[in-house]
Amino acid sequence: MDTATADPAVTGDGSGRRPGGGRRFGAWCAALLFAGVSTVVGCRTADTDGITPVPQLLAFLPWLLVPTAAGLLFTLLARWWTGAVWGVVLLGLLAWFIEPYGKTGDPAGRPVAELRVLTSNVEFGQATGALIETVRREEPDVVFVQECEYRCDAALKRALADSHPHRQAVEGGGSEGSVILSRFPLEATDGVPGTMGMPGAVADVDGHSVRLQLAHPMPPLPEQVRLWQRELGGLRAAAAAAGDAPTVLAGDFNASQDHAAFRRILDTGLRDAARLDGADRTPTWPSRTAPAFGTQIDHVLVSEEFAAAGARFLALPDTDHHAVLVDLTLYGT
Repeated sequence: MDTATADPAVTGDGSGRRPGGGRRFGAWCAALLFAGVSTVVGCRTADTDGITPVPQLLAFLPWLLVPTAAGLLFTLLARWWTGAVWGVVLLGLLAWFIEPYGKTGDPAGRPVAELRVLTSNVEFGQATGALIETVRREEPDVVFVQECEYRCDAALKRALADSHPHRQAVEGGGSEGSVILSRFPLEATDGVPGTMGMPGAVADVDGHSVRLQLAHPMPPLPEQVRLWQRELGGLRAAAAAAGDAPTVLAGDFNASQDHAAFRRILDTGLRDAARLDGADRTPTWPSRTAPAFGTQIDHVLVSEEFAAAGARFLALPDTDHHAVLVDLTLYGT
């Protein structure tokens, strides 16, 4: 065959030369990176959590900017312009979804009460001592504790009985135990059924009733994604059932704003207190790599009657979660 009549389209650049192996390799690397990111972004666009490994990757959605940027670099080196367009579209979608989700706004009425809320996953009770020191130092009015097994429960009773005499707990070993501690009187409610304890109560906050609900659904492990979705659905149902009552829903949700099941909780009208104070997306887990590499799965969600300020993320030893501390102001007529 006469080389002068060879099809120049094989090069993609009109030079008539076949692309080098390095350029083909770069294009393949970019395509693989973009395909993986596109799967996750596609589920986010479709408002679904998909199947494993999508729910696990959604928790770290902002970090998908890294493989996307790497893919774009490969497309430039390979001169694969169609791939470059693909990468730019992915970057745009990621930037759009990284924006905070949910409602904001100032409460109506006037301030009628204040309360400081702390939520902490103490990892099978290992951080109980550190939590007790934190409660004594920070003086929260209401404390939500997850993974508080029997010894943790007993230690909190002994150490905090004077400062937080009111409590509502689901006793259990390992990760199953949870407790709400309060300076304010509590009236027990049914809570939310779950594999791990999720107690509920109504607090009398200076004469105003405030619904309290602890959150600790199962994590989205590969074999437990449907269970995780059902238990987050139970929390959503509890939030919706609260109606117009002032509500605080706090704990380890094992979910971020990039999970559809969590966004549906926010769609009931609850707001993330960290976002209200400008601290959305501050990582809380895993604490040993946050903020270098982490995600915000510990939240304090509040109804529209609350304003939030002073949100802080506290590193406690012996637990893989940062505690979340926030000051809330209740508004009313």
